[in-house]
Amino acid sequence: MRIDTYFTLPEVDPASLTGATVVVIDVVRATTTIIEALANGARAIYPTASTEEAVRLASSMGREDTLLCGERRGHKVEGFDLGNSPREFTAEAVEGKKLVMSTTNGTKALGVGQEGGRVLPCAFTNLSAVAHAVRADEHIVVMCAGQEDRFSLDDALCAGHLIQLIVADDAEERAFNDSARAARTLAAARRPTRKFLSMTAGGAAVIRIDLADDLEICADVDRHDIVVVMSDQALVRSGG
Repeated sequence: MRIDTYFTLPEVDPASLTGATVVVIDVVRATTTIIEALANGARAIYPTASTEEAVRLASSMGREDTLLCGERRGHKVEGFDLGNSPREFTAEAVEGKKLVMSTTNGTKALGVGQEGGRVLPCAFTNLSAVAHAVRADEHIVVMCAGQEDRFSLDDALCAGHLIQLIVADDAEERAFNDSARAARTLAAARRPTRKFLSMTAGGAAVIRIDLADDLEICADVDRHDIVVVMSDQALVRSGG
């Protein structure tokens, strides 16, 4: 098994993802929100790079059962149905709906990840399920969305805990890049908590816009036992 980790998107050479399982992490908040939405009955989520693309896609799909979702700099995009707060994506709001989503960092990372053999979004909320799903794969790339192309401590911590769960107690030598080793070291020292997330740049940004309660869900390890995969440019619940 080989595990490569990238802390920011500019580090990633898309050609290096060919054939790999790509795990995309954006703890605060895109992948947490994606997991929450699909756990609560959303049919599929279509990530887009821009708000303009999101509007065009949602219009072409038919607005009667499609929700526009997303944020820029944390705030819900004007005219969109939902923002990027996992607390918004309740069963009452999303069950049976198709969601078109555009966020500052997370959906961009998912677009890059599509160069891989398969793509799985991951957050603390489905950490163990993702670890189990990829444990037998030969090459895993853990891609942190970061914060506007900068290192994000919350994503790095999630990457480290994911790697710890993947290797578990297996003593076999692994091929890790330096970032994967660094993430594991961080995970050995710190557990995900709301308090920890509040001290990160991403968490502080959420607090500044009065969405601090989002961090409670973002830090809720294994809140859901689901795996989400990319299929035909849509994120769907695996086996669903």
